[in-house]
Order: sequence, then C-alpha cells, then structure tokens
Amino acid sequence: MKNKIALSISFFAAIFLLFGCLKDKVGDYWVDGVAGKMYASVPVYTLQQLPLQPVPGDVTYSFALNIATDALPTEDITITLSVDPAAVTQYNSDHGKSFKPFPNVQLLTQTVTIPKGTRVGSASAKVWGAETLNACDNYIAAITIKSATTASGKDLLIAGNMKSYLLALPIANPYAGLYHATGVFTHPVNGPRNIDEDKELKTVDCQTVTCSAGDLGGTQDTWVTLTINADNSITIGGSLSASQPYLPQTGKVNTYDPGTKTFTLNYYYEGATGNRLIQENIVRK
Repeated sequence: MKNKIALSISFFAAIFLLFGCLKDKVGDYWVDGVAGKMYASVPVYTLQQLPLQPVPGDVTYSFALNIATDALPTEDITITLSVDPAAVTQYNSDHGKSFKPFPNVQLLTQTVTIPKGTRVGSASAKVWGAETLNACDNYIAAITIKSATTASGKDLLIAGNMKSYLLALPIANPYAGLYHATGVFTHPVNGPRNIDEDKELKTVDCQTVTCSAGDLGGTQDTWVTLTINADNSITIGGSLSASQPYLPQTGKVNTYDPGTKTFTLNYYYEGATGNRLIQENIVRK
C-alpha cells in the first residue's frame, strides 16, 4: 500500500492574512509603512499539518506564494525556493518546541515565475520514508523563499516573518490496523477454548495499541493495551475490571516481530476460581 495524499492550500483566501501581518527587515507594516513596496511571501506562514501513514510511497503537497504589493507587478517575478532545516530550528526557538527536520524532502518546484499583472503562484514538494521513522518523534518539512527577482534583474524584499512554509508531518501509529488472532484462552474450571478471530488494534499513543483481550470482546474499557518497547518487548496493560488487571505470565514472552508484524502474547487476569490464561498470536492482515 502506498501513500497517495496531496495537500492543497486555498491561495486566495490566504492572501487576506497579509494585511496587518506583513513586515520587512525594519518592521514596516501594511499599509502605512509598506505602500509602494513589493514583498515575496508565503501567505500561509503558520504551522500546517499533514498526517502520514507509516508505509512506503511519496506524499506530495502544494502551497501558495504571493507578491504583496499595492499595485500589480509590471514584470514577471521569479521566486527561488529551498528546503530549509534551519527554519525548523528557528520555529523551535520561537515557540519552545522540539520538532525535527523531516529527513526526506524534495522540492518539485524549485523556482516559480509569477507573471506580470498577477500576484499569486504555487509550488509543490514531496516527502517519503515515514515508515522508517519513529512515530513518537515530531517532524516539520520547511521550505523557504531564498530570492525573488524581477525580469529586469531587480531583487525584491522577502517578508521576514512570512518567508517559510512550515508543514508538520505527524506519523500514524505503525502498529494500528486489522489483525487476525489465534491462540487459547484457558479457564481454571472450564478448561481451554480456541481463539480464532479478527481484531482491530486501535491507537492509544505513538507506541501503544489496544484491542479485545483473548476472545472476551466487550467494550474498549476492558481491552488489553500493548506498548511496544524499543527492544520490541511488549508491556501489558489494561484490565477486565478495577480488581482484575491484565498481567504478563511468568516465564513467557510478550513480544512484537516487526518483520512479520506479529504480536506473541502470554498474559492473564485473576478470577475467583483462579487465573484465566490468555495465549495469542496476533498477525497483521
């Protein structure tokens, strides 16, 4: 399965963000201080978001570029862009965050020419490799305007606070999805019964999923939680009731195999007549 996601921004609605926000290096503001000037800018300059599935494949997205001016340009204007990890560092510093630069970003449009008599253009980029990254990390792809030049060779100002397009790329929990479970539920009085059913593992957080325990079904409040640790061991959590937590069986393994996408589980909960033992192999479909 491959990602087939594209993100588009409404160019014309975004242009209204320019009024009252645009500034140059000396802090001039529209309209009083910026009249007669031209700025190259990214009108959607606040952090955007595009969730990624942890599967192979390219994900493409597009964003708007704008020439902010009180008169339409009389020459073609060429804007040059570049991938800019330093903009992620700056965002973290400005907002007290800890994003990492997304490692695989390619500009599909390195230069954009905005024809004379118009103000708006667009650029596109792609990212890939989400399946190789830790879903618990937070990533941004940053693309910055590096230069803007008229057809006659004049360099335009670049809006200092609106020069980068910042796209957060949260990665979905890689363990969530549809699985098939086989195994045995052993009751201390009634004996064993086979487990053979499909299960949906649902996201709790970036490294934890939850599903029905054994063949018990029930509501999500009674489901077992599975936290996948760095060494692919599993921490068992959840409970059937407040007094019946799910616990790992002593001497048995609880592990995840990333190659086969298989959970091997051995856990139990206590009952009035003894422990109920659950052994499951849960395999991704």
